[in-house]
Amino acid sequence: KMAPSWGASPVVMVSLWLAFCSRGHTDSGTEEYLKRAHSLTKPYQGLGASSSGTFWDISGNTMVTAHYVRLTPDLQSKQGAIWNRIACLMRDWEMQVHFKIHGQGKKNLNGDGIAVWYTKDRMQPGSVFGSKDLFSGLGIFLDTYPNEEKQHERIFPYISAMVNNGSLSYDHSRDGRPTTIGGCTALVRNLNHDTFVVIRYLKRRLTVMIDIDGKNEWKDCIDIPGIRLPIGYYFGASSATGDLTDNHDVISVKVYELTVEKTPDEEEEDEVLIPSVDNFNMLGDDLESEPMSGVTLFFISFFSLVGLMVLAVIGIIVFQKWQEQSRKRFY
Repeated sequence: KMAPSWGASPVVMVSLWLAFCSRGHTDSGTEEYLKRAHSLTKPYQGLGASSSGTFWDISGNTMVTAHYVRLTPDLQSKQGAIWNRIACLMRDWEMQVHFKIHGQGKKNLNGDGIAVWYTKDRMQPGSVFGSKDLFSGLGIFLDTYPNEEKQHERIFPYISAMVNNGSLSYDHSRDGRPTTIGGCTALVRNLNHDTFVVIRYLKRRLTVMIDIDGKNEWKDCIDIPGIRLPIGYYFGASSATGDLTDNHDVISVKVYELTVEKTPDEEEEDEVLIPSVDNFNMLGDDLESEPMSGVTLFFISFFSLVGLMVLAVIGIIVFQKWQEQSRKRFY
């Protein structure tokens, strides 16, 4: 008998390739396909070169090694970035970033963190974790230093998300609080195990999960529906140090195309042209007003109640005086 020929079975070869590049999520009915053109893995061959064979650019102080891409070293006033050269034409996608933040600084004496981007513009340095302000798209910020003095609700390091149509400025002095749409605490510094963040955009829902405990388990961080992001934007990551420093390393970026069954209404949804969040003001008119804290509400309620009681006592006294005057006139 002749041995079967693999070359005569192109269908088999295609099936094996699809099986290698995809991973199924049977629980949610979602299939994920690794997109090489949007991914960055070891050994980072040709990264930053001008040749057409690589899919990523580097900028600033970024340094490429055999084991990681260092956006900034543990030195003051450094910034660096990596940007995908290929625009994303997928409606639904997932971006998994393997990163490491470490340095000599003690707790709250380190900074500033890493930003993960899906934006209209690329390779433009600026004040937001080493990238431009007034961006258009999505920013996920792994913020390691609390700039705002009064931090009652956030414990740092802290991950937050921001969607921008190009009109909003990231307020670094307030850690982006006025424009944050969601976030969670993530203690990611100086860990001896791998740390990951995954950003999923599926059916106009943004989900951010973290794996930072060395248990190979995803934990929920952000889950927000009604997020509208255009196609044709770019994936990237950036970082910056100021007076405080850290090593900010990216080990890998893996981007997956998500395929999931959609209803006819979902298939016919209009193309998104401008990033937006349902039920969130993006005009910048009243971004300075934030919800009052529980302590503030307590004191306002307390003093309001005291004021009402004082007015009531004064009213009773005045009424009694009036009654006494009325009796005297009567007699």
